[in-house]
Amino acid sequence: MSNPISLKYAETHEWVRVETTGELTIGITDHAQDLLGDLVFAELPEVGQRFAAKEQCMLLESVKAASDIYMPVGGEIVAINSQVDEEPEIINQDSFGEGWLFKIQPDNQADVEALLSSEAYEASLDE
Repeated sequence: MSNPISLKYAETHEWVRVETTGELTIGITDHAQDLLGDLVFAELPEVGQRFAAKEQCMLLESVKAASDIYMPVGGEIVAINSQVDEEPEIINQDSFGEGWLFKIQPDNQADVEALLSSEAYEASLDE
């Protein structure tokens, strides 16, 4: 699956979609879910928690590994995807859609511009 060009990406394999409200929706890339394998558990952050950019904010567990998920930009958690809590396999099925993880109100909207484009993220995978 190719990475949507409308999104921004972190080197740690998270994607960011800027919503019309200014909130950011965060998920993991198809590449990341493929590396993890079949997901069996998601420890989501709590609404109201604040994290700095690059800070570990949640955990995903698969049948073969556990992986920390990092905050792509600093901000406050404003929503979580409760479907992921109940059915973590939805991330494997639709990592760029129904498998989103959480939404944040960013501390600085301009920080999003410092993230990778789809093309730059894909190039980083080849390194």
